[in-house]
Amino acid sequence: MQAIRRAGRVPQANAKPGGGLRRGAALTVTLVVVCQGFNMLTVGGIALFLPLIREDLGMSFAQAGMLSAVSTFTYALGQIPAGVLADRFGPKRLFFLGILGSTLLSLNFGTLQTYSGAIANQVVSGAFRALIFAPGLTLVASWFPPDRKATAMGVYVIGGVSGNILLSLVGPVLAIRYGWRPTFIGFAALGVCIAFVYLALGREKPAAGARRPVGMLEAFELFRYPIMWVCAAIQFIRFGVTTSFNFWLPSLLVSDRGLSLESAGLITAMGAALTASANPLGGYVSDRLRNPPLVIGASLAVLACTSGLLVAVDSIPLLVLVIAVNSVFLQFYFGPLFSVPLEVLGPRVAGMSAGFSNMFANIGALTFAYGLGVVKDVAGAFKWGFVATGAVCVVGVGLAAVLARMRKRAPKGLDRPSSAQ
Repeated sequence: MQAIRRAGRVPQANAKPGGGLRRGAALTVTLVVVCQGFNMLTVGGIALFLPLIREDLGMSFAQAGMLSAVSTFTYALGQIPAGVLADRFGPKRLFFLGILGSTLLSLNFGTLQTYSGAIANQVVSGAFRALIFAPGLTLVASWFPPDRKATAMGVYVIGGVSGNILLSLVGPVLAIRYGWRPTFIGFAALGVCIAFVYLALGREKPAAGARRPVGMLEAFELFRYPIMWVCAAIQFIRFGVTTSFNFWLPSLLVSDRGLSLESAGLITAMGAALTASANPLGGYVSDRLRNPPLVIGASLAVLACTSGLLVAVDSIPLLVLVIAVNSVFLQFYFGPLFSVPLEVLGPRVAGMSAGFSNMFANIGALTFAYGLGVVKDVAGAFKWGFVATGAVCVVGVGLAAVLARMRKRAPKGLDRPSSAQ
């Protein structure tokens, strides 16, 4: 909450009497974080309840992975358009449409009786979820000072992770007592309600002077710059690893380790709590050191080790310890990684650069989520899937070193991509 209060610190010249602008900043950032939390109650519910959903709909592990893959595909395709629209028209309304559409489709998911219907639902859900990420990230970051952008981006993710904590703690209990469908529908209904609260009370930061309109064609200019490609490659790895862990961890614990759904939920909640607390800390460390690539590389080095240990250790206490360490660093470098393009390109195209990065991140998520399901079906265990995940993290460490060199040479704070050299 301290980081959220910092978001309200604006220059005195811009402040309204009574601190209205500061209160509006804190309220808006809080509402965005809360909306993210309720959205995760439904999105994360698919992963947590997956053993029950698979049995109910008669799915294989590969088909279960496809549930994540199809929504991630449309989500990825929508990232750049959503970022451009946020830069051009403002992020508030887009974020509302994304939250409302995503939660309504999650409510619908709880009523579906066929695998084909579930796939169709997830395809459309991914398109609405695309309106959440870049607009929401842009909205939160706009209320923080320039030297706290990585911290701002870490704060943005708190909501999603906090929602995952609540889901993991109460979801299994409710699902066992009432079934996964009523539980899923109840969470989604709460998300619809909070979306309208956000619409009524959330605010955009007043623009400081005139801004040149952002066009869709400018997004293609981002592909010209090597530093954006390096960031995109690391994003591919980052969210691929995150999805591998978050989507398949409950199934790994239940199917490969023989734990109950309640035990899996408690362990998942512990991991989510550690991720939630470590995420803004990673942004803070990066801002203090002014060295995002160092935080990125160190995090990936730890994840390379924990991904392999996740399927290598036999003792359940040791497994819990590995999950805890993995959870700390899973999103520790989220803010630093998203701050680099903003640092280089400037705030005018903040939504566009975030959308560009997140598009590649979700292509990685699609690849990893589906790939681990296929590995599980073929090999009968998740072992080789997580070993491969660790190997990819090693590649990410090398890319972080490349990013460090490129960042030193890159000009800072450009108003438009085409002015970069």
